[in-house]
Amino acid sequence: MIKKLTTVVLFCALLFSLQNTSRATEYPQRIISLGPINTENVFLLGAGERLIANTDYCVRPEAAKTKEKIGSVMQFSVEKIIALKPDLILATGLTRPQQVTQLQAAGIAVIHVTQPESFAEICSQFLELGQLLGLEKQAKEIIARAKAKVASVQKKVAHLPKRKVLLQIGTNPLFSSVPSSFTNDFIVLSGGINIAAEQQTGTTNYEKVIAANPDVIIIAIMGTETGTAAKERDKWQKISVISAARNNRIFVINPDLACSPSPNTFAETLQTIAAFIHPEFTASLP
Repeated sequence: MIKKLTTVVLFCALLFSLQNTSRATEYPQRIISLGPINTENVFLLGAGERLIANTDYCVRPEAAKTKEKIGSVMQFSVEKIIALKPDLILATGLTRPQQVTQLQAAGIAVIHVTQPESFAEICSQFLELGQLLGLEKQAKEIIARAKAKVASVQKKVAHLPKRKVLLQIGTNPLFSSVPSSFTNDFIVLSGGINIAAEQQTGTTNYEKVIAANPDVIIIAIMGTETGTAAKERDKWQKISVISAARNNRIFVINPDLACSPSPNTFAETLQTIAAFIHPEFTASLP
Protein backbone atom coordinates (compact mmCIF):
# COMPACT_ATOMS: atom_id res chain seq x y z
CA MET A 1 0.00 0.00 0.00
CA ILE A 2 1.26 3.48 -0.87
CA LYS A 3 1.57 5.78 2.09
CA LYS A 4 -0.07 9.19 1.74
CA LEU A 5 2.10 12.22 2.27
CA THR A 6 -0.12 13.65 4.98
CA THR A 7 0.24 10.63 7.25
CA VAL A 8 3.93 9.92 7.00
CA VAL A 9 5.81 13.22 6.98
CA LEU A 10 6.72 13.24 10.66
CA PHE A 11 7.34 9.50 10.74
CA CYS A 12 9.73 9.64 7.80
CA ALA A 13 11.56 12.68 9.15
CA LEU A 14 12.06 10.84 12.43
CA LEU A 15 13.12 7.67 10.64
CA PHE A 16 15.77 9.45 8.61
CA SER A 17 16.95 11.21 11.77
CA LEU A 18 17.38 7.94 13.63
CA GLN A 19 19.12 6.20 10.76
CA ASN A 20 21.72 8.92 10.24
CA THR A 21 24.08 10.51 12.73
CA SER A 22 25.14 13.42 10.50
CA ARG A 23 22.88 16.48 10.34
CA ALA A 24 23.56 16.73 6.59
CA THR A 25 22.01 13.32 6.01
CA GLU A 26 19.16 13.64 8.48
CA TYR A 27 16.72 14.07 5.61
CA PRO A 28 16.42 12.27 2.24
CA GLN A 29 19.39 12.94 -0.01
CA ARG A 30 18.71 10.65 -2.98
CA ILE A 31 15.21 11.31 -4.28
CA ILE A 32 13.45 9.91 -7.33
CA SER A 33 10.30 11.64 -8.57
CA LEU A 34 7.63 9.71 -10.45
CA GLY A 35 5.69 12.77 -11.62
CA PRO A 36 6.16 16.34 -12.92
CA ILE A 37 4.59 18.15 -9.98
CA ASN A 38 6.83 16.30 -7.51
CA THR A 39 9.89 17.21 -9.54
CA GLU A 40 8.92 20.86 -9.78
CA ASN A 41 8.24 21.10 -6.07
CA VAL A 42 11.58 19.54 -5.12
CA PHE A 43 13.37 22.12 -7.27
CA LEU A 44 11.19 24.94 -5.95
CA LEU A 45 12.28 24.04 -2.43
CA GLY A 46 15.91 24.36 -3.52
CA ALA A 47 16.57 20.62 -3.26
CA GLY A 48 17.16 19.93 -6.95
CA GLU A 49 20.62 18.57 -6.24
CA ARG A 50 19.05 15.78 -4.17
CA LEU A 51 16.92 14.63 -7.12
CA ILE A 52 18.80 11.79 -8.81
CA ALA A 53 16.17 10.77 -11.36
CA ASN A 54 12.68 11.51 -12.66
CA THR A 55 10.35 10.69 -15.57
CA ASP A 56 10.41 11.65 -19.24
CA TYR A 57 7.52 14.04 -18.53
CA CYS A 58 9.44 16.00 -15.91
CA VAL A 59 10.51 19.05 -17.90
CA ARG A 60 10.02 21.89 -15.42
CA PRO A 61 12.27 23.58 -14.47
CA GLU A 62 14.81 23.32 -17.28
CA ALA A 63 17.27 21.52 -14.98
CA ALA A 64 14.75 18.66 -14.60
CA LYS A 65 15.44 17.64 -18.20
CA THR A 66 19.06 16.79 -17.37
CA LYS A 67 18.21 14.30 -14.61
CA GLU A 68 18.42 10.54 -15.14
CA LYS A 69 15.20 9.27 -16.70
CA ILE A 70 13.48 6.14 -15.39
CA GLY A 71 10.56 5.99 -17.84
CA SER A 72 7.12 7.56 -18.03
CA VAL A 73 4.71 8.48 -15.24
CA MET A 74 2.83 5.18 -15.54
CA GLN A 75 5.50 2.88 -16.96
CA PHE A 76 8.97 3.06 -15.47
CA SER A 77 11.86 0.70 -14.81
CA VAL A 78 11.72 -0.67 -11.28
CA GLU A 79 15.08 -2.33 -11.80
CA LYS A 80 16.70 0.95 -12.78
CA ILE A 81 15.22 2.74 -9.80
CA ILE A 82 16.52 0.11 -7.39
CA ALA A 83 19.95 0.24 -9.01
CA LEU A 84 20.11 4.00 -8.41
CA LYS A 85 19.77 3.35 -4.64
CA PRO A 86 17.33 6.14 -3.72
CA ASP A 87 16.38 6.78 -0.11
CA LEU A 88 13.01 8.29 -1.07
CA ILE A 89 10.58 7.91 -3.97
CA LEU A 90 7.81 10.45 -4.55
CA ALA A 91 4.96 8.58 -6.22
CA THR A 92 1.75 9.96 -7.76
CA GLY A 93 -1.85 8.84 -8.10
CA LEU A 94 -0.90 7.25 -11.42
CA THR A 95 1.86 5.08 -9.94
CA ARG A 96 0.80 1.44 -10.22
CA PRO A 97 0.42 -0.43 -6.90
CA GLN A 98 2.35 -3.46 -8.19
CA GLN A 99 5.40 -1.33 -8.92
CA VAL A 100 5.15 0.37 -5.54
CA THR A 101 5.08 -3.02 -3.85
CA GLN A 102 8.26 -4.01 -5.67
CA LEU A 103 10.01 -0.83 -4.60
CA GLN A 104 8.94 -1.17 -0.99
CA ALA A 105 10.07 -4.80 -1.00
CA ALA A 106 13.53 -3.48 -1.90
CA GLY A 107 13.48 -1.43 1.29
CA ILE A 108 12.86 1.96 -0.35
CA ALA A 109 10.58 4.55 1.27
CA VAL A 110 7.70 5.45 -1.08
CA ILE A 111 5.56 8.49 -0.41
CA HIS A 112 2.27 8.96 -2.27
CA VAL A 113 1.56 12.57 -3.24
CA THR A 114 -2.14 12.58 -4.16
CA GLN A 115 -3.75 14.81 -6.76
CA PRO A 116 -4.73 17.99 -4.87
CA GLU A 117 -8.37 19.10 -4.93
CA SER A 118 -7.78 22.81 -4.25
CA PHE A 119 -5.19 25.55 -4.02
CA ALA A 120 -5.28 25.12 -0.25
CA GLU A 121 -4.36 21.46 -0.65
CA ILE A 122 -1.57 22.32 -3.09
CA CYS A 123 -0.11 24.52 -0.36
CA SER A 124 -0.57 21.96 2.42
CA GLN A 125 1.09 19.21 0.37
CA PHE A 126 3.97 21.52 -0.47
CA LEU A 127 4.46 22.36 3.20
CA GLU A 128 4.48 18.67 4.11
CA LEU A 129 7.08 17.99 1.43
CA GLY A 130 9.16 20.82 2.86
CA GLN A 131 8.92 19.26 6.30
CA LEU A 132 9.90 15.87 4.93
CA LEU A 133 12.99 17.33 3.27
CA GLY A 134 13.95 19.52 6.23
CA LEU A 135 13.00 22.69 4.33
CA GLU A 136 9.91 23.83 6.19
CA LYS A 137 11.02 27.47 6.46
CA GLN A 138 11.56 27.73 2.70
CA ALA A 139 8.21 26.08 2.04
CA LYS A 140 6.35 28.52 4.28
CA GLU A 141 7.97 31.52 2.58
CA ILE A 142 7.07 30.24 -0.91
CA ILE A 143 3.49 29.53 0.16
CA ALA A 144 3.12 32.99 1.70
CA ARG A 145 4.20 34.66 -1.55
CA ALA A 146 1.86 32.49 -3.62
CA LYS A 147 -1.09 33.21 -1.32
CA ALA A 148 -0.39 36.93 -1.55
CA LYS A 149 -0.57 36.77 -5.36
CA VAL A 150 -3.80 34.78 -5.24
CA ALA A 151 -5.33 37.26 -2.79
CA SER A 152 -4.32 40.12 -5.07
CA VAL A 153 -6.09 38.48 -8.02
CA GLN A 154 -9.23 37.94 -5.93
CA LYS A 155 -9.26 41.57 -4.86
CA LYS A 156 -8.92 42.84 -8.44
CA VAL A 157 -11.74 40.67 -9.83
CA ALA A 158 -14.11 41.00 -6.86
CA HIS A 159 -16.28 43.68 -8.50
CA LEU A 160 -15.98 42.50 -12.12
CA PRO A 161 -18.90 40.72 -13.87
CA LYS A 162 -19.13 36.96 -13.29
CA ARG A 163 -18.62 35.05 -16.54
CA LYS A 164 -19.41 31.43 -17.37
CA VAL A 165 -16.28 29.39 -18.10
CA LEU A 166 -15.42 26.02 -19.61
CA LEU A 167 -11.92 24.90 -18.64
CA GLN A 168 -11.25 21.96 -20.96
CA ILE A 169 -8.56 19.57 -19.77
CA GLY A 170 -9.21 16.60 -22.07
CA THR A 171 -10.64 15.52 -25.39
CA ASN A 172 -12.00 12.22 -26.75
CA PRO A 173 -13.96 12.23 -24.52
CA LEU A 174 -14.43 15.90 -23.81
CA PHE A 175 -13.31 16.52 -20.22
CA SER A 176 -13.82 19.64 -18.12
CA SER A 177 -12.73 20.96 -14.77
CA VAL A 178 -15.07 20.02 -11.89
CA PRO A 179 -15.31 21.15 -8.23
CA SER A 180 -13.39 18.11 -6.96
CA SER A 181 -10.28 19.31 -8.83
CA PHE A 182 -7.89 22.15 -8.01
CA THR A 183 -8.47 23.38 -11.58
CA ASN A 184 -11.91 24.55 -10.42
CA ASP A 185 -10.12 27.07 -8.19
CA PHE A 186 -8.62 28.68 -11.29
CA ILE A 187 -12.16 29.58 -12.33
CA VAL A 188 -13.65 30.45 -8.95
CA LEU A 189 -10.71 32.50 -7.65
CA SER A 190 -10.65 34.37 -10.96
CA GLY A 191 -14.23 35.47 -10.50
CA GLY A 192 -15.70 33.04 -13.00
CA ILE A 193 -18.53 30.49 -12.93
CA ASN A 194 -17.66 26.90 -13.79
CA ILE A 195 -20.30 25.57 -16.20
CA ALA A 196 -19.52 22.05 -14.90
CA ALA A 197 -20.02 23.00 -11.24
CA GLU A 198 -22.86 20.51 -10.80
CA GLN A 199 -21.01 17.55 -12.33
CA GLN A 200 -19.44 14.77 -10.27
CA THR A 201 -16.99 13.81 -13.02
CA GLY A 202 -15.36 15.84 -15.76
CA THR A 203 -16.70 13.83 -18.68
CA THR A 204 -19.06 15.95 -20.76
CA ASN A 205 -20.09 16.52 -24.38
CA TYR A 206 -20.50 19.32 -26.87
CA GLU A 207 -24.28 19.38 -26.47
CA LYS A 208 -23.96 20.13 -22.74
CA VAL A 209 -21.43 22.86 -23.37
CA ILE A 210 -23.59 24.46 -26.05
CA ALA A 211 -26.57 24.40 -23.69
CA ALA A 212 -24.49 26.03 -20.92
CA ASN A 213 -23.29 28.69 -23.39
CA PRO A 214 -19.95 29.65 -21.78
CA ASP A 215 -18.66 33.20 -22.14
CA VAL A 216 -15.08 31.94 -22.06
CA ILE A 217 -13.47 28.66 -23.13
CA ILE A 218 -9.97 27.84 -21.90
CA ILE A 219 -8.23 24.79 -23.39
CA ALA A 220 -5.48 23.14 -21.34
CA ILE A 221 -4.50 20.05 -23.33
CA MET A 222 -1.39 18.95 -25.22
CA GLY A 223 -0.61 20.43 -28.62
CA THR A 224 -0.76 24.05 -27.59
CA GLU A 225 0.42 25.66 -30.81
CA THR A 226 -0.41 23.39 -33.75
CA GLY A 227 -1.62 20.06 -32.32
CA THR A 228 -4.72 18.82 -30.54
CA ALA A 229 -5.35 21.99 -28.54
CA ALA A 230 -5.18 24.18 -31.63
CA LYS A 231 -7.61 21.89 -33.48
CA GLU A 232 -9.94 21.95 -30.50
CA ARG A 233 -9.86 25.74 -30.45
CA ASP A 234 -10.75 25.85 -34.15
CA LYS A 235 -13.60 23.40 -33.54
CA TRP A 236 -15.11 25.58 -30.82
CA GLN A 237 -14.66 28.71 -32.89
CA LYS A 238 -16.95 27.28 -35.57
CA ILE A 239 -19.82 26.79 -33.09
CA SER A 240 -21.11 30.34 -33.42
CA VAL A 241 -24.10 29.83 -31.11
CA ILE A 242 -21.68 29.82 -28.16
CA SER A 243 -20.98 33.24 -26.70
CA ALA A 244 -17.26 32.46 -26.36
CA ALA A 245 -17.03 31.79 -30.10
CA ARG A 246 -19.06 34.84 -31.11
CA ASN A 247 -16.91 37.12 -28.97
CA ASN A 248 -13.58 35.45 -29.76
CA ARG A 249 -13.04 34.43 -26.14
CA ILE A 250 -11.46 31.00 -26.72
CA PHE A 251 -7.96 30.59 -25.32
CA VAL A 252 -5.25 27.92 -25.15
CA ILE A 253 -2.99 27.60 -22.13
CA ASN A 254 0.05 25.41 -21.48
CA PRO A 255 -1.23 22.24 -19.72
CA ASP A 256 2.06 21.95 -17.82
CA LEU A 257 1.03 25.12 -16.01
CA ALA A 258 -2.69 24.52 -15.66
CA CYS A 259 -2.67 20.81 -14.77
CA SER A 260 0.46 20.34 -12.61
CA PRO A 261 0.86 23.46 -10.51
CA SER A 262 3.18 24.15 -7.63
CA PRO A 263 2.10 27.01 -5.32
CA ASN A 264 4.11 29.34 -7.56
CA THR A 265 2.76 28.17 -10.90
CA PHE A 266 -0.79 28.10 -9.55
CA ALA A 267 -0.55 31.78 -8.62
CA GLU A 268 1.06 32.70 -11.94
CA THR A 269 -1.48 30.70 -13.96
CA LEU A 270 -4.34 32.24 -11.98
CA GLN A 271 -3.22 35.66 -13.19
CA THR A 272 -3.29 34.45 -16.79
CA ILE A 273 -6.72 32.87 -16.44
CA ALA A 274 -8.11 35.95 -14.72
CA ALA A 275 -7.04 37.96 -17.76
CA PHE A 276 -8.74 35.44 -20.06
CA ILE A 277 -12.00 35.70 -18.14
CA HIS A 278 -11.88 39.47 -17.61
CA PRO A 279 -10.55 41.71 -20.40
CA GLU A 280 -10.64 44.44 -17.72
CA PHE A 281 -7.96 42.61 -15.74
CA THR A 282 -4.82 44.38 -16.91
CA ALA A 283 -2.97 45.53 -13.79
CA SER A 284 0.35 43.87 -13.02
CA LEU A 285 0.62 41.91 -9.79
CA PRO A 286 3.44 41.63 -7.24
